[in-house]
Amino acid sequence: MKVAILSCSPNCYSTKRLRQAGLDRGHDVKVLNTLRFSLDVERENPDLFYAGRHLPHYDAVIPRIGASITFYGLAVMRQFEQMGVSSLNSALGIARSRDKLHAIQILSRHEIGLPETAFVRRREDVLDAINRVGGAPVIIKLLEGTQGVGVILAETAKVAQAIIETLQSTRQNVLLQKFVKESKGRDLRAFVVGDRVVAAMRRQAQGDEFRSNVHRGGRAMAVELDKEYVEQAVRAAQILGLRVAGVDMLEGDDGPKIMEVNSSPGLQGIEAATGVDVAGAIIEEMERKVLFPEMDYRQRLTVSAGYGIAEFTVANMPSLEGKMLRETDLMERRVQVINIIRNKVPIPIPDADTVIETGDKLICYGDLLQMRSMMEEESRRRRERRNIQKRKKEKVPKKDDERT
Repeated sequence: MKVAILSCSPNCYSTKRLRQAGLDRGHDVKVLNTLRFSLDVERENPDLFYAGRHLPHYDAVIPRIGASITFYGLAVMRQFEQMGVSSLNSALGIARSRDKLHAIQILSRHEIGLPETAFVRRREDVLDAINRVGGAPVIIKLLEGTQGVGVILAETAKVAQAIIETLQSTRQNVLLQKFVKESKGRDLRAFVVGDRVVAAMRRQAQGDEFRSNVHRGGRAMAVELDKEYVEQAVRAAQILGLRVAGVDMLEGDDGPKIMEVNSSPGLQGIEAATGVDVAGAIIEEMERKVLFPEMDYRQRLTVSAGYGIAEFTVANMPSLEGKMLRETDLMERRVQVINIIRNKVPIPIPDADTVIETGDKLICYGDLLQMRSMMEEESRRRRERRNIQKRKKEKVPKKDDERT
């Protein structure tokens, strides 16, 4: 295969390792500077030029796009995608991961462990936000910081307020996050390739430094992750649309807390700490991706007018619970179940004898009008459940009331 590595740093460790791993597997690999591309947008004929010359055909592209050139890098990646060139990480996935707030917002809709996070703009909202995430000490993060830059530990609410005001005065957007005390000075980096964690390390800060990044002097050592941490890392990468990702997690008392999902993770630290050929695993995944390219089912399947894809939670649809698929009215309603997610494990193309269980999520393709009525039923059930939970909370006496 002919492979392009997009990188402005051809001599950096990660770029050289990826190139060598590709050459070792018999591929024609070129390192191309992302900023030397220009693109032509034309109906049915998207095109790319490199250093003023027409770019020859490539079978695959591996993006190594630095944070400082995200906008232009994403434009180049989208152009490759429009030309049908396979890429391990899509432009959309990279864009989601680069915006820390957006990434957390997306992950928050799923069963992913996250540190309590707040985002405020007004000065008068800062103290309330600090209290909502658990009070001081609190972590303050720049939305576009990398390698530990722009991550600050504020010991008191007043210090946090002063820091946020200073950063906002320079037009910086910042996040507030709960400080996970039990994980102070250390975190986990899980390197996800495809649907598995190929290597993992624990990073430990040195001295009084609370940031464990290797670039800030942190010490790294190989670690075998528990199943829960592996599942969370893989799901976080997949939810954001990344086939290659460095997932940073904190070890909380109640399980993993996803801090960040990096779409261009460095290879030097993880390979040195674990001895794993991570670059080789990335090239192997690229080969699979070229053979079996991903498809945007929502775009492809909705070419049939009135049909599309939707997801339903069985807990909000008791009429389906405990029944085999053949016993439901889904087929009569022109709705086909194409996947069942059960305990985070997919059951693809379930047969008619598959029993629907509580907690299942059904991925369906079918008549949009029929699925709309199902969604309305699901929404009504969800509202009822929320109202019940809210009433239960309102009946619980406050601690002050208990003392009186």
